[in-house]
Amino acid sequence: MTTVESPRVREQVAATARRLAAEGLLIGTAGNVSARCDDGLIAVTGTGVVLADCGAEDVTVLTPTGEHVDGRIAPTSELGLHLGIYAATQSGAVVHTHAPFSTAVSCVTGMDSLPVLHYQQLLLGGEIRVAPYATFGTPELADLVVDSLRDRQAALMANHGSVAVGSSLDKALDNALLLEWLATLHVRASGVGTPRPLTEAQQHDAVVQAITLEYGTTKESPQ
Repeated sequence: MTTVESPRVREQVAATARRLAAEGLLIGTAGNVSARCDDGLIAVTGTGVVLADCGAEDVTVLTPTGEHVDGRIAPTSELGLHLGIYAATQSGAVVHTHAPFSTAVSCVTGMDSLPVLHYQQLLLGGEIRVAPYATFGTPELADLVVDSLRDRQAALMANHGSVAVGSSLDKALDNALLLEWLATLHVRASGVGTPRPLTEAQQHDAVVQAITLEYGTTKESPQ
């Protein structure tokens, strides 16, 4: 069974997996990507797929409750994580990686969140929570990550990796890359001295300035 939209979304999911691997956020089979189709179906990378070589045929389509619709490969072992996020949020795509610096930060004792050292982190919602450790592929892990994503576009997973969401695959990819850059920044700053987070007032001012300047949008040059 296929839908009009699912072949296109399957190729987009595969392309996103390949891009993440090329960026160094995915190695081998470690990580997974999914997207929500307009008809509500979920396209997700299959289990055991080498993501650098992922093709549309390696992406499986399921209903929001996990029933198989199309695809030759069983879905990722983290399917529950993806379905849980879609059930709890309006996200259009989910990216889960074992990115080096994000994972390193997630392994630090007492690191319950990634503080805001740079104003770009506000694009993800502020401090990035670290979901407590739970065994991969379990409902417990899915619940913990969903809770950590509250009002955020990304979360860290203790001793595991990261997850980023977005309204589209492109946005989820951008958020995953931004999270890894922020984690790298934190690690490097910590190597120099004690990181200096932005205060609540500084974060508020940055948000106001971004709105005022329409930060991140392309505008015509004044004549």
